[in-house]
Amino acid sequence: MLRLLTIEFHKLRFNKASKILSIIYFGLLTSIALIAAIKFEFGDFKLHLADAGIFNFPYIWHFNTYIAAILKFFLLLVIVSMMSNEYSYKTLKQNLIDGLSKKEFILSKFYTVIAFAAISTVFVFVVSLVLGLFYSDYNEFAIIVSDLEYLVAFFIKLVGFFSFGLFLGILVKRSAFAVGAMFVWLIIENMFRGFLFWKFNENEKTSNIVDNFMQFLPLESMTNLIKEPFSRLGAVRSAANTMGESFTKTYSVDFSTVAIVSFWTFLFIFLSYKLLLKRDL
Repeated sequence: MLRLLTIEFHKLRFNKASKILSIIYFGLLTSIALIAAIKFEFGDFKLHLADAGIFNFPYIWHFNTYIAAILKFFLLLVIVSMMSNEYSYKTLKQNLIDGLSKKEFILSKFYTVIAFAAISTVFVFVVSLVLGLFYSDYNEFAIIVSDLEYLVAFFIKLVGFFSFGLFLGILVKRSAFAVGAMFVWLIIENMFRGFLFWKFNENEKTSNIVDNFMQFLPLESMTNLIKEPFSRLGAVRSAANTMGESFTKTYSVDFSTVAIVSFWTFLFIFLSYKLLLKRDL
């Protein structure tokens, strides 16, 4: 495993675009801290986001992993370009000539995906921990370590998403087309959602029926791993109660969703391997 990772990171070290995209990605993750400085003032209404509780333990784990997951597209570009460069610079063929098997080649890419996801998770953990210790009203150890499952969900989400990107990179061989294919698939999932709403008509149970179907699709299942955290804020709930609304949704990480994303991850890596076996290089 270490040998395969060393090969991949050696290639990335000489890829200027990948280094720039990685720096931008981790720079943006660090910029989550800048949210603490945002203040809104509308007449007598003043809101300092850091005082709104977004950096309180354990809520910060939910909030930061949700925000950080939005930025994953930057690393997706690194993953797909990593694959397309293998074809452009003929390094794939050279690796196979040098004795690397196709299975080892796919494993090297998958290990790189895991490494990127793990580094991102540790990075978000450190940033969140520092912000929480600085701004949180609750610093008891039991509170700090609760809800850490969001970090696990974040890791699984990145591994699944990057594995999808890796598969598309092998399928179409060009990074731009691979990213485009990812967005096309996203559109297809949303069109399917619209079709389901039309099929089952609009009634009070339609949304649940649609969600039951959509949860098995790859991008939707990855989205479901970390649900939106904003309606969980006390200020938002208080405002909703004032208007007679209430939130009944659950925000915890669901094991069934973890299983679905894990299945898609396995399938993408398996299909990548099978595609590479059949392809004439």
